[in-house]
Amino acid sequence: MSTRIKEAFTESVRLLALVYARDADRIERMGRRFAETARRGGVVFFAGNGGSAAEAQHFATELVCRYVRNRRALPAIALSADTSVLTATGNDYGFDRVFARTLEALGRRGDLLVAMSTSGRSRNVLAAIREARRLQMRVIGLTGARGKAFATKCDECLVVPSAETARVQEVHLLVGHLWCEMAEERAGVRRAKPAARPKARRSKR
Repeated sequence: MSTRIKEAFTESVRLLALVYARDADRIERMGRRFAETARRGGVVFFAGNGGSAAEAQHFATELVCRYVRNRRALPAIALSADTSVLTATGNDYGFDRVFARTLEALGRRGDLLVAMSTSGRSRNVLAAIREARRLQMRVIGLTGARGKAFATKCDECLVVPSAETARVQEVHLLVGHLWCEMAEERAGVRRAKPAARPKARRSKR
């Protein structure tokens, strides 16, 4: 095994163990808020850039479609997913407003914003937090070691103690999966409907 592979696995395992030991209760509290929002029919919005945007779409998909179980669809929106809205808003109002503008249109009191920024300095995510506050939405955050000021702007935030973006996002991915699992458990199980079979066509003679 190459040194770089060993170092990456060692650091990832170390971080996961550290975050579990330090923040397990925090992760569970945040997960309960996440799951309860989805159970009540509130919308869970996700905001992030780059790799965090990919994770935002990933988590939203787990809620709308399914994570593991067959159950009712849960309302979730990744604010980075609509390229027409992103480009129009970026062009007309500036990139800092690309997430906040959609929240202004769709966010309501009782909804939840999951704000994701490994650096804690993403201006469009910070603008989304401000808009969520204006709408009286709850905000939970995921960030890295440089995001301590970012964390203070959220109701609760997980700060992964690393400045290495990839390692931070690996922890965020595990935590997001746990939250999706919690939401799915709260939603209850529903058997999937079997796919409808097309009716055989009778040949005309």
